Amino acid sequence: MSALRISGGRVHDPANDVDGELHDVCIDGGKVVAEVGPDARRIDARGMVVMPGGVDIHAHIAGPKVNAARRLSFELRRDDVEACAGALRSGTGGLVPSTFATGYRYSLLGYTTVVEAAAPPLAARHVLSELRDTPMIDKAFLVLMGNNQVLFELIRESRGAVSPALRDAVAWWLEATGGYGVKLVNPGGVELWKQNNGYVDSLDDQVAGFAVTPRQVLEAIGGAVDELGLPHPVHVHANNLGVAGNADTTLETMRTLSGRRAHFAHLQFHCYGGKPGGRLRSRAPELLDYLGGHPELTADVGQVMFGEAMTTTADAHVSAVLRDLSGGKWINHDTEVETGCGIVPYSYRARNYVHALQWGIGLELFLLGRDPWQVMLSTDHPNGGSFLAYPKLIRLLMDRGFREEQISRANQRAIRETALLDGLDREYTLNEVAIVTRAAPARRLGLRDKGHLGIGADADVTIYHDRADREEMFATPRYVIKGGELAVEEGELRRADDGLLLSSRAAFDPEVSRVLEPLFGERYTVAFAHYPVRDPALREPARIVEAGS
Repeated sequence: MSALRISGGRVHDPANDVDGELHDVCIDGGKVVAEVGPDARRIDARGMVVMPGGVDIHAHIAGPKVNAARRLSFELRRDDVEACAGALRSGTGGLVPSTFATGYRYSLLGYTTVVEAAAPPLAARHVLSELRDTPMIDKAFLVLMGNNQVLFELIRESRGAVSPALRDAVAWWLEATGGYGVKLVNPGGVELWKQNNGYVDSLDDQVAGFAVTPRQVLEAIGGAVDELGLPHPVHVHANNLGVAGNADTTLETMRTLSGRRAHFAHLQFHCYGGKPGGRLRSRAPELLDYLGGHPELTADVGQVMFGEAMTTTADAHVSAVLRDLSGGKWINHDTEVETGCGIVPYSYRARNYVHALQWGIGLELFLLGRDPWQVMLSTDHPNGGSFLAYPKLIRLLMDRGFREEQISRANQRAIRETALLDGLDREYTLNEVAIVTRAAPARRLGLRDKGHLGIGADADVTIYHDRADREEMFATPRYVIKGGELAVEEGELRRADDGLLLSSRAAFDPEVSRVLEPLFGERYTVAFAHYPVRDPALREPARIVEAGS
């Protein structure tokens, strides 16, 4: 890796309190350094905007559900081919691109780190294989634990407390899978779906056959993650996603976890007022008020973007509902002992009341929030829309005139249920965009080398033309530097980069195997000895982030 000087650019590095200052960024050995010699390569960035590489805290890019979504949308991929030459490889696009196309297209947007947000432990080999096959970006995955029947047994035995066995089991699962963090999707709700049509009337409803409740799952696993000091807090997809009145469930979930670090996924889908089966309305301001008083909690938005999407979720009940609404293709799958999965192609329409309200609620979360460090940018790719819609979403946040024009095209009855017509004139600054797309996600993921341009940071840098059309600006970076090397120049990929596989580790007592093995024997069809991923070709090389580091 050769030395490089990026000179004369306007730097936005909010993690280091740099807000549009003109100064050079020096790179050597794949890291940001204080200075380089006179013979270093130089990029003239005068008149341009310099930011750290983008960090996507929540997306779905690898694993069995993503592969199933690719198969389900073959007609969209057939005419969207990424034809590459030299060191690059061909791929297909659509709503759920193939591995190569995913890495290339994230890189072409200026993103350098992406987290796969929900992987069943049983599918870890598949997920790791696809992530290693995804070029240009550093990547990690979150391990699903919210409906794991073995963990249910440990939670029942501890009566919802964080027992040593449970804490060690969570750490064991991360080590066994090569995962980075812990994800709870509709905790306890997969089993409750079979009893109660998917609705969780109360976090204290018992899951039949296990004598545990969603609240105990949240407290026990969320507490274990917190006590282990994992770099990323427990990542929560709350119960009752998409259901009118689910704001009450979300607020109660936040109260249950308050005092512990937690991150709430795609918050837009959990901000609804009304009654189940009734008309949705926005309660985004209430959730933002709660977040504002609890800095230990963060969220990403899961913004709905009008147009085609692909709903792919471990919350199988949601997919069953969407299948009924769309009347189209559908896949539903159960992963033994661990989770469910549902996939439905979906289209969000501006004139549809529910879709317009979802779109408006997402914008409320962005525009009414007081602290951009707490509410981060995502579309829950591909659930609310493709990551390729990020430039348009950024324009909606930065350009009030464009936003108002788009508002005028949406269902006005829905828009009146939001604050978007109340003189909401906020426009994001470039520094705020750098926070929600880079600095805040990296900080919340515990990635100290990402999301900033301070000395010692990974040399992942994006350089943009400072264009008045912010959508065009963020869609076509002038340069993208990955690991200190030029990856993209004027919309063209210049080199291939495998990217790093990121994982986290926490110490645990190996004697926990004596607790887990008989439970595996009762529940799983796979032998306990064969369950962990041991293949070094999948797991290594990786950057391991130690708990508490």
